[in-house]
Amino acid sequence: MSIGDWEALINVALLGLLLVVTFGIIRLRNLFGVVMLAGIYSLLMAMVFTLLDAVDVAFTEAAVGAGVSTILSLGTLALIDSRREKIPFRFQFTPLLVALVTGGVLLWGMQDMPAVGAADAPNQVHVAPYYIQQTPVDIDVPNIVTAVLASYRGFDTLGEVTVIFTAGIGVMMLLSSMPVIGARRRRRRDDDGPEDDA
Repeated sequence: MSIGDWEALINVALLGLLLVVTFGIIRLRNLFGVVMLAGIYSLLMAMVFTLLDAVDVAFTEAAVGAGVSTILSLGTLALIDSRREKIPFRFQFTPLLVALVTGGVLLWGMQDMPAVGAADAPNQVHVAPYYIQQTPVDIDVPNIVTAVLASYRGFDTLGEVTVIFTAGIGVMMLLSSMPVIGARRRRRRDDDGPEDDA
């Protein structure tokens, strides 16, 4: 088997694992198990991004999706009383319909896209050659990826960092206030206990 065949086999295996994990997340009612499966899903997606030669996106997915999100979700589970998802009284058709329509539109839009890694794709013909030729001239940075992220896409990178920083500050503010709420609940429960027994 050639390298391309092995890559295709690995891609199919990863996509199959993603489907299994997704089905597990949908069916599982234990919130701790859902958090663990979500972390596994992020790690599998990081592997998919690595196979697609998007290593920077893979690092971000592994760090934020599997690392930070899992830790924050586990911290949230430690602060809430419920450990299981509340089962809805009836099946919700609207979210399923929205997901199916969105998936159909995405599949329809992907028909005009070039194949992954195709040499005649617009980004290979127009964008990539410009960066390769002009980076040493425009920016005195030897690494092209660093030059693109720090200079050509500088405002985009600044926006991403700002969003992550703002989200981190917001989560820290939420988590810092939660123990107080939990302590009040416990105090109220302890205060109400003896009266109920009496």
